[in-house]
Amino acid sequence: MTIRLAAVEYGDGPVVAILHGLFGSARNWDSIARRLASRHRVIAFDLRNHGASDWADGMDYADMAEDVRAALNERGHRRYALLGHSMGGKAAMAGAFRYPDEVERLVVVDVAPVAYPLRHLGFVQAMRSLDLASITRRGEADLRLADAVPDAAERAFLLQNLLFENGHARWRLNLDAIERQMPALVGFPSIGDVYPGPALFVAGGGSDYVLPEYELEIRRLFPRADIRRIENAGHWLHAKQPNAFLEIVEPFLSGAV
Repeated sequence: MTIRLAAVEYGDGPVVAILHGLFGSARNWDSIARRLASRHRVIAFDLRNHGASDWADGMDYADMAEDVRAALNERGHRRYALLGHSMGGKAAMAGAFRYPDEVERLVVVDVAPVAYPLRHLGFVQAMRSLDLASITRRGEADLRLADAVPDAAERAFLLQNLLFENGHARWRLNLDAIERQMPALVGFPSIGDVYPGPALFVAGGGSDYVLPEYELEIRRLFPRADIRRIENAGHWLHAKQPNAFLEIVEPFLSGAV
């Protein structure tokens, strides 16, 4: 069953749907979305169990792909491009496989159609372990997460999801469902077909999410794939190198390459 997805929309033109990564939200893509909106109708979604979207127990990539397709179809969009980062990239790939006649173009950002280690499970467990009833400021949560999440930038990213309402703290993430579904999220469903449309894979030169040995599987499932790397960028390459990212992505979405 599909669920309601919150979204932010910009611009006019051919439709591009943006799907964020794990622990993220549509607002992480605000700057990129606004720049793409000069030529496109950009719809940045909060995926299920994230941001302002509804929660659900199920959270595999088929679920997420169906949510996005239903939200786009409800808006009258039957042809569109999908642009997804990390978890959102896997959801975008799943959508392209399931609905190749609707997905005109596919952009996958720093992820491959492979299984990864459970590298973020500890983050979820640390967030769940916080006693929110005793936290009144984000700085307190930051201090309590420091041992489990030593990188300050990663903590800041996670803590974007901590809200304070009427003096009470709450997560805008369904951490129970995310922890339960983590094996599916780090994996990738078995695919019996290929996506025949244009596909662009953009990886960070300093990231280990798209290793050279993954390229064979990318090209097997996406025979028209173009794989590009941005140097001096890691997993969040669109945030660290936005101009370099857009120089690659904009011509592709416009059909110039």
